[in-house]
Amino acid sequence: MKEMVQSSSAGSAARSHAMGARQIYEALREQILGGVYETGSQLPSSRALANDLGVSRTTVTVAYEQLAAEGFIEVRQGARPRVASSLMGHGTGRTHAQRVGPIHLSAYGERLRATSPWPDYLPTGLKVEFRYGDLAPSDFPSLVWKRAMNEAMGQRPLRLAYDDPRGSRRLRQALQGYLWRARTLSCDLDQIIIVSGSQQGLDLCARLLLDPADRFVIEDPCYRMARQVFASTGASPIPVIVDEDGMRTELLAGIGARLAYVTPSHQFPLGGVMPIARRHQLLEWARHNNAYVIEDDYDSEYRYDINPVPPLHSLEDHGAVIYLGTISKTLSPMLRIGYLVVPPELQEVFATAKQFADRHSPVAEQEALASLIESGGYESHVRRVRRLNGERRETLLGALQHSFGDRITVQGADAGLHVAVWFNDLPRSRETALVESARDAGLGLHLISPLYERPSDEGRTDRVGLVMGYAALSIRQIGKGVEVLREVVKQVQDAMLGAEQLRRGDAESWR
Repeated sequence: MKEMVQSSSAGSAARSHAMGARQIYEALREQILGGVYETGSQLPSSRALANDLGVSRTTVTVAYEQLAAEGFIEVRQGARPRVASSLMGHGTGRTHAQRVGPIHLSAYGERLRATSPWPDYLPTGLKVEFRYGDLAPSDFPSLVWKRAMNEAMGQRPLRLAYDDPRGSRRLRQALQGYLWRARTLSCDLDQIIIVSGSQQGLDLCARLLLDPADRFVIEDPCYRMARQVFASTGASPIPVIVDEDGMRTELLAGIGARLAYVTPSHQFPLGGVMPIARRHQLLEWARHNNAYVIEDDYDSEYRYDINPVPPLHSLEDHGAVIYLGTISKTLSPMLRIGYLVVPPELQEVFATAKQFADRHSPVAEQEALASLIESGGYESHVRRVRRLNGERRETLLGALQHSFGDRITVQGADAGLHVAVWFNDLPRSRETALVESARDAGLGLHLISPLYERPSDEGRTDRVGLVMGYAALSIRQIGKGVEVLREVVKQVQDAMLGAEQLRRGDAESWR
C-alpha cells in the first residue's frame, strides 16, 4: 500500500514534467534516508515504477543501479530491490526547515491548540493497567465476527458507490429492534444515525447545536473528551455537581443553556445511577429552556446489583433527548461504531453533517454487526461478557476490601466497567507521588481529579481518587494489581510520615 501511494504521488508529478534517472535516484534516496522506506522494505519493481512515472524502464534501472552502487539498496535477479540492511540505525542528519512567521489557524484551531493533549493510548509495558475503556482481547468473539465479516465481504454489491450517510439500513433496522429489547427505547428508523464511535456523535452534536456565545450544562466531574469537544465550539461550560445519584438536577434552576450532557445510567466517573425523579427534573428543565439533552448510554449493558432504569429517551415525548450508544464497551473500541437516535426534526441535518464529515461509516463492519444482532449472537455475547466482567468486578471489590477495608470508599460498583475509589487517609496533595510510585512498580493508575472542571468544586473531597477499570484484566492480574497498589500506598504514607516527623523535628530545634 505504501509503495502504491508513493508511486501514485510520484506518477502525478511525472505527468506534469518528465523525470530523468537523476531525479528518480534523488527522490528515492531522500525517501530512504527519511525513513519512508525502512530497512529491509521492498521498493517497486523497475517495471511498475516506470509505468507509474510514465518513463522508460531503462531510466528507472539506471536510478536503481546508482542507489545500489552507493549501498542504499540491494538488488537480486528476479526480485524487487530492498533497502540495504547496512543502513540500519543510520539517521538522515537532516533538519527540516522551520516555518517563518506565526502559524495561522482558525478560531476553532486555536481553541484545539489550547486544549490539553489526549492521553497516551499506546502500550505502556506496565504489568497491570487499570485504565478505563480497555477490554480484554480474549472477550472478543473472534470466530463469530470473522464469520460475519466474511459473509458481509462475500455479498457482491450492485455497485461500488457511496452509501447512505445515516448508515446501513440493515444495521439501523437491527438496532431499532435491539434498542427496544435492551433499553425499551422506541424510535423510527430514520432517527438512527450510524457514527464512527460515540466521539463522532458528540462532535456532530457540538457542531450542530452550539455557537461560540452559547452555554452548555455538563456533569462535574465528567467524561473529559465530551467537555472538550463541546468547548471546542467556543461555547462555555456550566458544570453541575455530581453526587452518588448523578447530576444534582435541582441545581439547574435558573440556568439557561442550549444543551446538557449527561451519563444517567452510569455516571462517568463516579458511577451514580440517576433516579427517576431527577430524570424528570432534567427533562422539565430541557423543555423550559428549549434545550437538548444528550444522553450518553455508553455502558448500560453492564448492570449487576440493580434493575434496569429506563433511558431518558423513553421518558419524554417532546423531542428533547438525543440518545448516544456505542459498541465500544461490548465488542471493541477499535471497530469505531456508534449510533445516535435524534429527534425527527434533526434527522436530516444530522445526516447532512455526517455526510460532510466522512460520507458514511465503513459498510462491511456495519453489515457484520447487523448480522450479529439479527442472529442473536450479539446479545448472547453481551450476556457472556457481562458475566465475565461481573466476576472481574467481584474480584476487584473483594481485593480492595481485603487490602484497605474502611480506609477506602468505593463508588459506582453497581454497573459499568469501572469503579471510583477514594483513599480516605491519603490527601490529594499526594496524587502525583502515588501515580509515579505506582508506575515505577509496573502499575497503571488514573486519577479522578483531572475530570473536574475546577479544582475547588463544592462537594469535591481533599482525598486521592482513582478511576479503576477492570474489563481488560484477568482475575490474577486484578489480584496482583491490588497487592501492588497496597504496597505503593504504604510507601507514599511512610514518606508522608517521615516528612511530618522531619518537619516537627525542625520546629523543635527552633524553640
